[in-house]
This record gives sequence, C-alpha cells and structure tokens, in this order.
Amino acid sequence: MGAQPLELPEEDLSALLAGQRFGALATNGGGRPQLSTVVYTWDAPRRVVRISTVADRLTVRRLHKDPRCALYVASDDFGCYAVAEGEAELSPVSDRPGDEVGLELLAMQPSFGDAAGELAFLHRMVADRRLVVRIRARRLYGALLPTPS
Repeated sequence: MGAQPLELPEEDLSALLAGQRFGALATNGGGRPQLSTVVYTWDAPRRVVRISTVADRLTVRRLHKDPRCALYVASDDFGCYAVAEGEAELSPVSDRPGDEVGLELLAMQPSFGDAAGELAFLHRMVADRRLVVRIRARRLYGALLPTPS
C-alpha cells in the first residue's frame, strides 16, 4: 500500500491560503455542486476568504439560496492543498464610487500607486455591479500529498 497523505496543521493551511490567489469555489444548488475558479484574498487573523464577483453570476444566485461553500486551493506544484469551509456572506453591490463595498474591493487589490488609478477602479466596481463574497472559515483542512514513486 502506498504512502498516505499527511494532514497539514492549521498554520500550514493558513500559509498556503495566504500564498495563493486562485482557487476553486464549490457551491450547492439544484442537487449538484458547482465549481468556479476565483481570485481571492485570505485574512488569516479573521479566518475570512474574500472574493470579488459580479452580482448576476450563478455563484451569487446559488449562495443566496444556500450559503454553504468551500474554497479549494492547491500549492504551485499540486503537492499539497487546503480547503476553507464555511458559510458565505454577500455584501451589497457597490453602487457609489468610494462606498464601503468599493473600498473593501480596493483593499483586496495590489496598490495602484496613485489616486487616479484607485478612482478609476472604484468607478469600474460600480459599473460592473461588483460585490464581495466573504467566507468565514469554520473549518480548515488539507494535506501534503505523497510523491509518486
């Protein structure tokens, strides 16, 4: 029998979540799971995943009906993975440049370096009807996978 995966401690799971930007968000709906590739940020002290999305996406409709979800993240070499499970909170849609949601979305981005770039971003968030999906991770799990022989 081959080597078994090694369960990762929470500190390593949090580090993996913090070190990546892309993941797969699993939502429920209609009796079938749906996976969406997302860009996210991880707030380790608060154990919160934040995802920027558009209000009319299927993911948002599914989360309104059933907020249970999970974010799967793999290391660059796929040698380990982490999963953050929880219930999603959906922010309001950003409806005014510089509103609370827009500023939260801005904080999720790398620095623009100038006020004009930030203002353009905030206007785009309103035009795109963006909101924030917040997942308060109730459970973290993952493993270091054995290397093939």
